[in-house]
Amino acid sequence: MANLNINGKAISVDVEDDTPLLWAIRENVGLTGTKYGCGIAQCGACTVHIDGVAMRSCGVTVNEAAGKQITTIEGLAVNGMLHKVQQAWIANDVPQCGYCQSGMIMAVAALLKENPKPSDDDINEAITNICRCGTFQQVREAIHAAANA
Repeated sequence: MANLNINGKAISVDVEDDTPLLWAIRENVGLTGTKYGCGIAQCGACTVHIDGVAMRSCGVTVNEAAGKQITTIEGLAVNGMLHKVQQAWIANDVPQCGYCQSGMIMAVAALLKENPKPSDDDINEAITNICRCGTFQQVREAIHAAANA
């Protein structure tokens, strides 16, 4: 049994200690906004915040995440108000298929928390999530829009 704090709620999940956090979030807790992409922590579709840091949840075990604050895309909005990155995503028509977008949004939200006015070089270095639809130009525009919001 693992005790997790997800989106401000204490949740116990009955899984092995070495279960990837991604599967506990999706299969045991039922929060499906965090997506499975590659399973090797490379694509970023499974990005969540762990103690405020963007982490790829397929590469983190529930044992490593226990006792930490985990935020998923479902917990990014506060009191029904979308996060400024989510608002910028909508305003800049970023998503196409949308599969990678929750992970991308989580990575960008963490970047802007750490660096409120990132340069293009900062974005290139920090945002390594993969979008198979190729929406990277819209992503960059949305990041700058959110930074200026």
